[in-house]
Amino acid sequence: MPRPTELFVIADDLSGAAETAAALARPGDAARVVLGGGGRPLRSAPGLTVVDLDSRTATPAAAAAAVRAALAAAPAGARILEKIDSLLRGNLAAEIGALSDAHPVVLAPALPVAGRTVVDGVVHLSGVALHHTDAWRMERRAAPPSVAAALAPVRTTVLGLDGVRGNTAAALAAALERAPVVICDAETDADLDAVAAAALAHPDVALAGSGGFAAAVGRTAPVSGNGCSDTRIRSRPPSVLVVVGSAADIAARQVERLLADGARDIRLPVAGETLAPGVTVLRPAAGVGADPRAVVAELARAVTALDPGPDGADLVLTGGETARRVLDELGIDDLEPLGQIGHGAVRSRTPDGRHVVTRPGSFGGVDSLRDIVAALQPPTHQDRKAP
Repeated sequence: MPRPTELFVIADDLSGAAETAAALARPGDAARVVLGGGGRPLRSAPGLTVVDLDSRTATPAAAAAAVRAALAAAPAGARILEKIDSLLRGNLAAEIGALSDAHPVVLAPALPVAGRTVVDGVVHLSGVALHHTDAWRMERRAAPPSVAAALAPVRTTVLGLDGVRGNTAAALAAALERAPVVICDAETDADLDAVAAAALAHPDVALAGSGGFAAAVGRTAPVSGNGCSDTRIRSRPPSVLVVVGSAADIAARQVERLLADGARDIRLPVAGETLAPGVTVLRPAAGVGADPRAVVAELARAVTALDPGPDGADLVLTGGETARRVLDELGIDDLEPLGQIGHGAVRSRTPDGRHVVTRPGSFGGVDSLRDIVAALQPPTHQDRKAP
């Protein structure tokens, strides 16, 4: 079995890349998230590297090309792992199709910690089939009725729960004989652990799935102490700029809690505003029905207008597309993951020293943004203990 540092990891968006890096990184080992895609060369470096291909909203052809370019840049003998969206959004067929042209693929989209399971090859949210929920309401097409439908025309087979919970190794080996892509059912982390262990026994198999499956790979490979951390005390409580590009209802409720705590609220368009000490929330104007990508681009430009530079605000970026566009505008193409502040909320350090928290917009409870801001602003008495 490979160690996580022998993995070559790709992801279709930035928040997923950071989540995967945090799940796989080990204390004392180098770990980084590289902002790739768009024809950028993929730089190799020691330790664990997770590449954001920035391909979720690309054309299918561009997404497939990004995967092929990444595979060409992978170190010889490295195990390939692709992080996908657990709700099956993005260019799943194009990317898994490109991956399966080079390797058999074991695909496990379940994310049990978020109530996202796969039964009979169908993604469920808290027990309800994905295509019977409103999780895809912001997409331009209907949710697929199954993982196989999302992957069409790629040839697939399903490894059901009976196989996952029985003789997993034998069941997976038989499934790999039937089709180049094996879709794995899972309801629990134990199910994902069983799939990861069986898949890692096949040296040529590529792995694909949710952040939960990536974490299972980290638990299953012979590595102790998975998880990165950074316990150094900040020299001062920084200003924090919270950028909310997600249209998820939960994101709006999270912002309400921050405003109740006294955070400043800035709405687009930004005109003559400057960043003040403390916590500031930047978000679209109320009731805006514009193209979501145009809104995200305007948010990113507004950050550069508000942000005073590396000695100013730390950033909380909700939504993978929002995070990527903001960091692109700031010229940041490399992140060092430090740890997670709740599920999926990854704290990283930029080359210029600021801290950035990335998180999918649909993740977290109503107090999760409060928790993130509190982690970025340690109590004042701790500041006095800093060297």
